[in-house]
Amino acid sequence: MITSELFDLHFRQCPLIGIIRGVTPGEALATARALYDGGIRIIEVPLNSPDPLTSIRTIAGAMGKDALVGAGTVLTVDDVENVREAGGRLVVSPNMNPEVIAATAERGMVSCPGIFTPTEAFAALRAGATLIKLFPAEAASPKMVKAMCAILPTDATLLIVGGVTLGSVAYLEMSEVSWK
Repeated sequence: MITSELFDLHFRQCPLIGIIRGVTPGEALATARALYDGGIRIIEVPLNSPDPLTSIRTIAGAMGKDALVGAGTVLTVDDVENVREAGGRLVVSPNMNPEVIAATAERGMVSCPGIFTPTEAFAALRAGATLIKLFPAEAASPKMVKAMCAILPTDATLLIVGGVTLGSVAYLEMSEVSWK
């Protein structure tokens, strides 16, 4: 199965990405399994975690057929290659770097760059992003999210990341945002 199709399958099952920030390699597999047992099938280990590539290698080796595993805070093309070599298939970035997006796409991995404006969103999609994340979402109003969703291509997936709480999700749901 193509990695983007695998992302779509897992995301339909549970539209969340489990970010295991700060996890150590010794904690990584148990944490990932707990997320999986809770229904989450997409797991991100930020590269600013302790020894993240070892954690990714461990999780991907044990769960790679059942979960989509990768890295967050991916900033460079070298990071993309290191994640791929560790068995990761998901690249999440806090910014919209066309070189990182292209390198991720060329390797058949899922690319999820951070954007904050429509200009960045369209540039990321043109560069080959599989999906985009509004980051930091805590700085965006529900009206902004609604406006962004109204202009994005209908097949684009927009993740809301950064400062998301149960209260802000409830507020967004009440604001009649058209979720994709």
